[in-house]
Amino acid sequence: MLVAVQAGTLAGCGEDTPPVRRVAGGDVERGKALLTQFQCGACHSIPGVEAARSTAGPPLDTFGRQSYVAGRLPNQHEPLVRWIVDPPAIKPGTLMPNLGVSPEDARHMAAYLYTLQ
Repeated sequence: MLVAVQAGTLAGCGEDTPPVRRVAGGDVERGKALLTQFQCGACHSIPGVEAARSTAGPPLDTFGRQSYVAGRLPNQHEPLVRWIVDPPAIKPGTLMPNLGVSPEDARHMAAYLYTLQ
């Protein structure tokens, strides 16, 4: 019995991809559409988002694995939502503008960003 438990425990070791973080009330497909609508690809490259190939801002291809948002906030859904809603309020002087994203839309956008591993 102990061997089976240990084998089951070890079976998950060595996985390179962490589990996708979930955002309460976040819809991944809606988030993807919103990233296009708010033209996030004008500054970022975002896999799966049409025309999001810019290099002006950091690439978001592994966003779900990053430890921090904007180099200072823990990469958790509530700080991320606040960042998407009003970046200059979180980090004065940032080049990322306030685009008028609502908290609800930001939750959907965060849900999609967390799928990027």
